[in-house]
Amino acid sequence: MKIGASTLATFKNGFGYGLEFIEDLGMKYAEIIHQGPIDLDVLNSFNLKYSVHSPLIDINIASLTNSIKKASIGEMKNSIKLANKIDADIVVVHPGTIPFLGRGDEDKICNISKESIKEIGDYGKDLGVTVAIENMPEIDVFIYKNIYDLDNLLQDLNMSMTLDIGHANTVGFSANEMYFDSIKHIHLSDNNGDDDSHYALGEGSIDFKTCINNFEDKKYDGIYMIEVNNTDSVKKSYEYIKKL
Repeated sequence: MKIGASTLATFKNGFGYGLEFIEDLGMKYAEIIHQGPIDLDVLNSFNLKYSVHSPLIDINIASLTNSIKKASIGEMKNSIKLANKIDADIVVVHPGTIPFLGRGDEDKICNISKESIKEIGDYGKDLGVTVAIENMPEIDVFIYKNIYDLDNLLQDLNMSMTLDIGHANTVGFSANEMYFDSIKHIHLSDNNGDDDSHYALGEGSIDFKTCINNFEDKKYDGIYMIEVNNTDSVKKSYEYIKKL
């Protein structure tokens, strides 16, 4: 199993601190949240294999405002360029959101998202980077909360998914419903199904043993990326998954 951790837990401490923490735990994989400038010399000072999570703040590739959509796509492409520079195989991308005044235009917004995802995916293919679209949690503003709908979209575009198991749990999907061939990257966090809590593994209701057994039985070869809120939760989650 390939186990890593996101810099989400140490986001406000700087990514260098987070990478040192991850490496000191004995993990070989880290996911960089690409929010702001990244010092390549710092990245290269660690013996880690990276994935990149594209920017999260003020981004919407499904925006009904064309200039915002284009700027958001540009930020995704910057993350792909970074991934290409640091030999990262995966860039995680969110599919977009529905603004308050966009309610009722969900089909239009999903079509914009599809066009944007294709453009970003094609750009990634040109640079040898896999763009993996992430399923979203049960929160009103998000699109592609249904992992079956997202899988259908990605099959149509010949693209890949980042399965966020915690997100899927908030939508009501069971452990046995979470496998697709399109999944090339996995985010791990726990919750009780009512909120995207990002608890340590084992602190919520998710049946990780069944989830992981399903993926191992199918010869999943991607990374299981721990994405929780703080360093204690990273440590607990790492110990939990090693026992599985």
